[in-house]
Amino acid sequence: MVTFLMLANFTDQGLRTVKDTTRRADAAKELGAKFGVNMKTIYWTMGQYDLVTVCEAEDDASMAAFGFAISAAGNVRGQTLKAFAKDEMNGILSKLG
Repeated sequence: MVTFLMLANFTDQGLRTVKDTTRRADAAKELGAKFGVNMKTIYWTMGQYDLVTVCEAEDDASMAAFGFAISAAGNVRGQTLKAFAKDEMNGILSKLG
């Protein structure tokens, strides 16, 4: 499984219906499963981003499709970061020689 971080902000639509945000998070988790994505954790945050989500996906394409589906709903816009654990990073660094 590949780890991803999703950084998101509410759209105007998402803010108008912010009282539904936790319900929408549950629905997003169910939707993710259809794409082979496990939303492990979601945090509502203060600062530059309104939401930070830790996800695991089968591959990049599965995560990309899930991200498009979430954005298409119109409540959030964001960016997805591929994340590397320490062991994965050590493998990457070993390729440097």
